[in-house]
Amino acid sequence: MTADLVFGILLLGVKYDALYMIDQNLKLKSQNYSSKLKTELRYRCYYFSIDIIKFIETLPEKKVYWVISDQLLLSATSIGANIIEAKSASSKRDFIKFYEIALKSANETKYWLGLLRDATQADKIKIDQLLKEADEISKMLGSSLLTMKKKKI
Repeated sequence: MTADLVFGILLLGVKYDALYMIDQNLKLKSQNYSSKLKTELRYRCYYFSIDIIKFIETLPEKKVYWVISDQLLLSATSIGANIIEAKSASSKRDFIKFYEIALKSANETKYWLGLLRDATQADKIKIDQLLKEADEISKMLGSSLLTMKKKKI
């Protein structure tokens, strides 16, 4: 082998190693971002609000849908708003209070979604998906509240 060929192979190896490292870092960042979206409550609530807004836009222009969708929109978007408010709470008691309000809003959201599913012709498959996410968010909030209240005592 000539020196140029050896140097070329070494250089190619270094480029390959560098590209491999970059690729692994991007995969790691992508996995971290993906898991953050799945696990962090505020991100899930934010995207849940967006899903609710998009769903409401698909409902027919009838009075029954207006009333229920207005209530659904208020309760669903309130979940994330209260979690954001909790981040700037002035005390632990306020922080817990915002989480309690968020939990109440999540439960109310499940009520309105169930009503839409059972009493109207709305897309039942989409509603079931939204109900599942609302239920998971409720469970996360409830678990967080139990943990916070245990630490408080």
